[in-house]
Amino acid sequence: MMSDAHADVSKHVKSYMAVFATLAVLTVVTVLAAQVDISSWGNISLALAIASVKASLVAAIFMHLKWERTAWVWFALLLCAVFLVVLMAVPTLSMVDSPPGVKIGTWG
Repeated sequence: MMSDAHADVSKHVKSYMAVFATLAVLTVVTVLAAQVDISSWGNISLALAIASVKASLVAAIFMHLKWERTAWVWFALLLCAVFLVVLMAVPTLSMVDSPPGVKIGTWG
């Protein structure tokens, strides 16, 4: 009975170490991607894509959401994702509504 528990913990530790290694590699990729100038939107999109993969790994493995079967948890995650998209869209939409001749993003 005790060896089964040890094997189960050992399996989780291996997945934690794999996720840690992946997060470390993706952090290096993020730093290297910041050095490359694609375009303003290209750099932002690449950084958000890498961050999304890293956040998904943390949520799935470290927060044990990979093994979650309750629909309410997935509904809450979907609601948070929709809210994030709305919050990201608000500054973009406010830039479109500015009067002509006004410089966006300057203080003076």
